[in-house]
Parts: sequence; C-alpha cells; structure tokens
Amino acid sequence: MLLDRRLFLLASPFALAGCVTTREPMTSRVLPPAMDPHYLRMYAAITDEPFPVPAVDLTQIDPRFLRQEVAYPTRYQPGTIVVDPNERFAYLVMANGRALRYGVGVGREEGFNFRGEGVVARKASWPGWTPTPAMIAREPERYGPYAGGLPGGPTNPLGPRALYLYKDGRDTYYRLHGTTEPWTIGTQVSSGCVRFINQDIIDLYRRVPTGTRVIVLPATGVPVG
Repeated sequence: MLLDRRLFLLASPFALAGCVTTREPMTSRVLPPAMDPHYLRMYAAITDEPFPVPAVDLTQIDPRFLRQEVAYPTRYQPGTIVVDPNERFAYLVMANGRALRYGVGVGREEGFNFRGEGVVARKASWPGWTPTPAMIAREPERYGPYAGGLPGGPTNPLGPRALYLYKDGRDTYYRLHGTTEPWTIGTQVSSGCVRFINQDIIDLYRRVPTGTRVIVLPATGVPVG
C-alpha cells in the first residue's frame, strides 16, 4: 500500500502543486533569508533614483536586523518612531500592538547617542553631509578633509535619505539616515546618528511626514547577543 502511494505521488506532481497555491510559497518558509525571494525583492537594487542603490548582500547581515512587522505593545501612538539603541532596532509604531521593525547601527559610545524625544523637522533625499565641529575635533584626520561638506551621492555617508531630528525647535545634529556600510547594521559604529540599510531608510522616508515624533531610548551598554 505504501509503495502504491509513493508511485501515485511521483506520477502526480501537479496534484501536489495545487495543494499549495493558496498558501505562502514554501520557499519563503524553508530558505534562509539570504535566499528568501521575499527578502531578495525587499533588498534588491534600486535603479530609479538619481544615483544607483546597490542590492544588499544579505549574507553579511544578521537576519534579525532585516525589516519585518512584529508584535510591539507600547504606549506610543501609531506613527511614532522608537529607536532602541541597546537592541539596535528602530520601530515604526502601527495600530493594534504591531510595529514595522528595522535593524540599525548606533553610536559606538553611549555618550555619542541622542536620547529622549524629538521630531523629524526636515527630510532630505540624497542629502549633503558636513561633519560637526565635535566630530572634527575628535578625529581630525578622518573628518577634517570634509569640513567644507560633501554633496549627496553614492559615497556620502548619509546614504539616499536622511530624517533630521530636532528638539524644542533646534537641530540636535542627529539624523536617521542610510549607510555606505550595510554590514555594520546591528553594531555600534556611528558617531551618534542612527544608520539604516539604504532600502530601509527609503522605505521609512516614504512612510513618515515631517513632524513625526521620535523617541530614542537610553542604552544600557549591554551588547546584543
């Protein structure tokens, strides 16, 4: 009887195929994120920008830090961005206890990180970048050559989008932005700004208007496990 059933299944591939057409494709359930068609599409090259945005090598990023919708019960209203430097996540709060979660890179020292509440007072596509006087004083050899500013483009450290964080009407000099180093997502590497995978900051930029509330939680200093 078992042999007859095996022969039937081998002879009827289309009958089996019909059983899964109403479900999520099986490949997205069994393939690792680096090969999952869902993530390959999400982080594919973007060619309709003023400058090309390369596809992301997903083998270089911990799957935890790829964009995904998650359960996120919180007291903050939908539309709020919550940055958790300790866990290296940024959440865009949604309704019904859900959030869109992005992996981020944060300041390599807690003293570099903004904490508290601000608002997105400005948004920029392919922004220019100028290091702050504090950055130049701290690392003159690294940042001194860019004291006059660097125009937007594929080599600009802010990437294709930036959200400018203000507090009490004043620029904090902290930004949510893209990166030229996607493999650093999930680590402490920046000078205090919050860096996203380029495809992710483009996605977030489209979803939030100026005036969006941003909450940056304090870091505990406990490394991500």
